[in-house]
Amino acid sequence: MNAEEIKSDLVKNIPGLELQSEGESLIVPKEKLLQVACFLKENEKYRMDYVSCVTGVDYLGKGYLESVNHLYSMEKKQGPVVLKVRVPRDNPRLPSLVPLYRGAEYQERESYDLLGIVYEGHPDLRRILMWDEFEGHPLRKDFVQEDQDIR
Repeated sequence: MNAEEIKSDLVKNIPGLELQSEGESLIVPKEKLLQVACFLKENEKYRMDYVSCVTGVDYLGKGYLESVNHLYSMEKKQGPVVLKVRVPRDNPRLPSLVPLYRGAEYQERESYDLLGIVYEGHPDLRRILMWDEFEGHPLRKDFVQEDQDIR
């Protein structure tokens, strides 16, 4: 199972889907993320029933944040299928995978907390590592840390 084969199956089965490949990863438009994940989870050929990792990356110079999702099939012992979704830094919103994969819940909260990615439809999107009053998102490359000198 390689990215080009998966890409071909997805494009054939999801109307209007345009995908890009990046190595063995697929770059999915945010509007189609749930359809793509649902297809990979429910299609007999793939049965991607487990999300092992949801993380975020800041591409400051390119002006976007990226949510990276690693899907596996426990039933078929296959994976990962890596889905990347790019969103603008000034409005980083995309659908939550929690309705399909409950295991994405805390990981999406971490990306929200540390990078500011908003996962729409998440059942409990709030900070998980930083305190509620904390301002900013410390994994963004333009985050300026306050002076930590202790005297």
